[in-house]
Amino acid sequence: MTHKRKVMFETFKTWVPLALVILIFSGLAYVAVQQNYRLSANDPQIQIAEDISSAISQGTTPPDAIVSPTPTTEMSPSLATFVTIYTATGTPIGSSVSLNGKLPEIPSGVIDYVRKHGEDRFTWQPQSGTRIAAVVKSFSGPVPGFILAGRSLREIEVREKELTLMTAVATAVALVVTFLAVWLFAEMAETRSRKLHEAAESAAK
Repeated sequence: MTHKRKVMFETFKTWVPLALVILIFSGLAYVAVQQNYRLSANDPQIQIAEDISSAISQGTTPPDAIVSPTPTTEMSPSLATFVTIYTATGTPIGSSVSLNGKLPEIPSGVIDYVRKHGEDRFTWQPQSGTRIAAVVKSFSGPVPGFILAGRSLREIEVREKELTLMTAVATAVALVVTFLAVWLFAEMAETRSRKLHEAAESAAK
């Protein structure tokens, strides 16, 4: 085996495990930060849904006093947190936003889940290009039903794209730097080994 091939073989043998470790930890770091971005996007909606649900259930605020049956704000371009009230069958009766001029409707599967568990937190895509961090909570009282509190994930998606780019660049730099460091170490070790071998051969003559 030539000097160059031997150095490259030793380099890859040492570097591949390091590369795997770098990729694993980069992936874990990305997932941890991305999940923090996404889960924290639910925080305002959780409070709003719980407060309104409690007020309706206690009878202090009727559902039709919270939101209008004819909202004027369109959901898609807005970053504001919005609220929609549904009957016990999942029919919308009022909302602070509209979706293409109509009251926003959520999938029946969500209503079925909330009936059993009392609350659901999920990513809702009512139409292409619109993704919502949604919290749905049930309420009791004279007129039971459900409340949806949501807000756009547009800014979160921007942060996720920036995070993806930063993670990719940092991972690539780490891979290149470790490869060069391992290659340099292998080159030095092989050169030293060759010189010692040559010195031993010279001494033996």
